[in-house]
Amino acid sequence: MFRFSYRAGQKMLCLALAASLAVPVSAQDKTPYREHSGVLPDGTSWLIRVPENWNGRLLRDLDFAGWNHLPGWAPRYDDLLARGYAFAGTARHPVNFWQYDPQREILNLQTVQDTFTQLESEPDMVMQYGCSGGGLDSLASAEDYPDKIDGSVVLAAHTPVWIMNSFLDGWFAMRALLAEDFVAQGLGQASDLTVAGLPNAGAGGDRNLDAIRASWKSAIENAGKTPEGRARLALAFAIGQWSPWMVEGTDLPDTSDTAAMADMVVKSAMRNAGHVGGTYRLAFENAALGQQLSGNEGVDYAAFYANAAPAMKQLVEALYAEAGLDLQADLATIDAEPRIAASDYALDFWAGDGRTTTGELEVPAIRIHMLGDWAIPYSLMQGYEALVEQAGTTDHYRQALVQGTGHCDFTAAESSVIVEILAERIETGTWPEVTPEALNTAAAALETGSDARFVEFGDWRVGAYNRPWTPSQ
Repeated sequence: MFRFSYRAGQKMLCLALAASLAVPVSAQDKTPYREHSGVLPDGTSWLIRVPENWNGRLLRDLDFAGWNHLPGWAPRYDDLLARGYAFAGTARHPVNFWQYDPQREILNLQTVQDTFTQLESEPDMVMQYGCSGGGLDSLASAEDYPDKIDGSVVLAAHTPVWIMNSFLDGWFAMRALLAEDFVAQGLGQASDLTVAGLPNAGAGGDRNLDAIRASWKSAIENAGKTPEGRARLALAFAIGQWSPWMVEGTDLPDTSDTAAMADMVVKSAMRNAGHVGGTYRLAFENAALGQQLSGNEGVDYAAFYANAAPAMKQLVEALYAEAGLDLQADLATIDAEPRIAASDYALDFWAGDGRTTTGELEVPAIRIHMLGDWAIPYSLMQGYEALVEQAGTTDHYRQALVQGTGHCDFTAAESSVIVEILAERIETGTWPEVTPEALNTAAAALETGSDARFVEFGDWRVGAYNRPWTPSQ
């Protein structure tokens, strides 16, 4: 009943607004296009653009109406429009930070798609396209809402419970390993290094988030000054299955250069100290009425370390040898720490359709992620690959790793080539070759004016992703 009445109301208002706002538009030095725009009943803005050379293919995107003009995003949109792809998308709602819900986002995109059909015509092919939260919308659409799309393009996708647990693991390990020296150096109390029950997260307390961030920056800076501290930071990154390379504008060190890798870990830890507990944590928790969706009861952190990427194990073991530390003793220290419980209420909320992923794909999806993504660990991609294998939907799924830093900072070449790859899969029923070499070659042939940076996982492939979660768990 809710879905029917909500979408019906959206549809009526969309039609009224769109009919009055459809006008021919031509961007200077860009592909000429027709544009329609409006606002849905819940206050979400939407935008449609149809190039004059429309190829009959429509890309649905959570962020097209809000971010199509941003320097990091515009080249991707412009290139696809020039290739004849139309876009129908939304902007993030003004109160998204307090009422985030990917399920609602997907239903809104379905309404905008219906509006597109009524104002233009029925597309020959519809692909869900999106990055970050839009990437989750792409995966969830391919699993839970496949009736209106033919496939999904997935860039840097998060899955809320997964990402919050992965971040909790690293922060939890850092607190266990760094707190003693933090206190010994007179920098504060161990309780200052908060990792859960953070402000505006459904828990009380009189310390504000800025003070918690400052304490963590002091702890990380202090750790970075000593061989022992650097080794322990690296161990926390390995346990969390985080990339050690999270700082934009830097080069990935040779993994055999222990000192350079350790320096990068320290810089990356400082970079993420502004997001204690994990990026977008507050939005995820606020969506579930402030309840925490991450927990680590029953977790064996020694086993989690065993799953670390070989590149990180090599680094940790070299740094522990240099510092003269006992790795097994430190793993035991982490495992001995009191545990944190997730809220059942939060997990029930995130178990809903569109809010998590299970690997049960109904239409094809192709997913890419940057190794140096500071907002979402690249290792989530491997966890999803394992779920797809368990679900028996491997023919629907392909993925690739990009050697780059930043979040959603993909080039036009990387974006357009996977759209074209997916379109070919939908048309022919067969995946083209998607090895890094094949993707880079295909991207170069598109002549987007940008480079593609697809690489093998190599020593960055984790033994197994530590934190998959599905509603059945």
